[in-house]
Amino acid sequence: MKIKMKKLFLLGFVLLSSLQMLAQDKESRREQIKALKTAYITEGLNLTPEEAQKFWPVYNKFDEQRRTLHKRERADIQAIECITEERANEMVEEYVQIEKEDYLLKKKFFEELRTMFSAKRIIQLKKTEDAFNRKLLKEYRERHANESNE
Repeated sequence: MKIKMKKLFLLGFVLLSSLQMLAQDKESRREQIKALKTAYITEGLNLTPEEAQKFWPVYNKFDEQRRTLHKRERADIQAIECITEERANEMVEEYVQIEKEDYLLKKKFFEELRTMFSAKRIIQLKKTEDAFNRKLLKEYRERHANESNE
């Protein structure tokens, strides 16, 4: 069963990743990546259905809160030549505040995870997320390298 699950996951990953993500709108791409990430993490942590039922609402809430923080950070980015020193100082303070909020958010998330998983499994989650992000970045770079060569 575990081998079938891995084969199914790999097949799904290959099929979904081979689709032309650039032809899709941003929201559709985000949903596709989220589905791939969900499958990748579920497989990487070997979550049982019961564990997944508890884990994913907590993870999705955390992920959405982090996305909101990062949107705030990106919203402040403007052409550096167009802002005053006073505005730049305000932006630095906002960045520091966002980093503080991000830290507190991660701390709360890990505390919630400790009620579900062992510390080793939480570290495995981090490793699995990092591996997924590396694969995603690699695929993005390869796709853009291929497009520029055409």
